[in-house]
Parts: sequence; C-alpha cells; structure tokens
Amino acid sequence: MIDFGNINQTAPDKGHLLIAEPLLQDPFFKRSVILLCEHNDEGSFGFVLNKYTDMEVNELFDAFPTFDGSVCIGGPVEHNNLFYIHHLGEDLEGSIPIGEKLYMGGNFEDLKTLILAGKATSDNLRFFIGYSGWEAEQLAEEMHVNSWIVAPNTIIDPMDTSDDALWESTLKKMGKKYEILTNFPEDPSLN
Repeated sequence: MIDFGNINQTAPDKGHLLIAEPLLQDPFFKRSVILLCEHNDEGSFGFVLNKYTDMEVNELFDAFPTFDGSVCIGGPVEHNNLFYIHHLGEDLEGSIPIGEKLYMGGNFEDLKTLILAGKATSDNLRFFIGYSGWEAEQLAEEMHVNSWIVAPNTIIDPMDTSDDALWESTLKKMGKKYEILTNFPEDPSLN
C-alpha cells in the first residue's frame, strides 16, 4: 500500500467520509466512499454511497408509497435489512443525528406518511440494503495501514446519487494532493 501518512491526517468520526485508497483491492470496498454513521470505542458503521442496486424501494416492500430513488448497497453486513439516511430531522420521530442536518433511521411508518405527503423525496432521503461495519479497533487497524482517506462529509451531498464517479470527484474536491490519486490504475498489475 502507498504511504498516505503525509496526506491522511484527519481521524475518522461520526459523519465523516471514508474514501478507499486507490490500491485497495477488496472487491466490495474497491474505490468506495462510505458515510460513517457511528464511530466509537465499540466499533464503527456506515453506508457505501456509490454502490447501487437495480431495485427501487417499492420492489422491496408491499404497500410502500411510490418513491423515485435508487436503493444502494450500504455494505456487506445484514443485506436483509433496509436502512436510510435523510435530512428530515425532527419531522421523523426516532431519527438519529449523524452530522449537520443529516440523520439516520426513524419511525418507518412515519417515513411512509412523509413520502405520501411529498415531504420525503429523493432529494432528502436515501435507502440502503445492508451496512459496512467494523469491530472495536478494526477500523483503526485499517487506518494504520492506510486503507482509507478520511474527509468531512461537507465536501459532497450524501443525498446526491447523480455522480457516477463519486470516488474520483470526492478526491478531486479535496485538492491537488488527493486528485493525483485518481490517476492510479484500478488494476496496478496491468500497468
């Protein structure tokens, strides 16, 4: 792995982004951008923002209101569960703050009501199947071997699903010393 010690000086925290270093070859996390929803002594979890399914949430649940938005694969853990992040805040009871004006979860029945009322849309709500998780110290070990670059989530809009090249564009928004990483080949053995 490349030594990112001189450029990756931000510690992971709730609400931050984890950006896979360019040579990370894990098939699931290769060139991924993850929103960390929790990070503490017990472990960490978040959602991959740039892995999509071909399904819509209406296909997953009977009697779910029409919702025009993709369902993402949040990670390799618990693919039988649906998770969501949003900007609905206190309008959705039980929401957990994860960043400035950014929340996770909340009452599912209330969420359906907000969708029907047009208050919850693909502009302020995003669905995920599964999540990405790390046991205590596991993420610290991955940070120690420079598997991840950490950034504040303010450099992107976590609700934006229109960016097909999120990994590259996120690094470019972080400045020249990160932009150069986008030139690394996906498969270094072909270089």
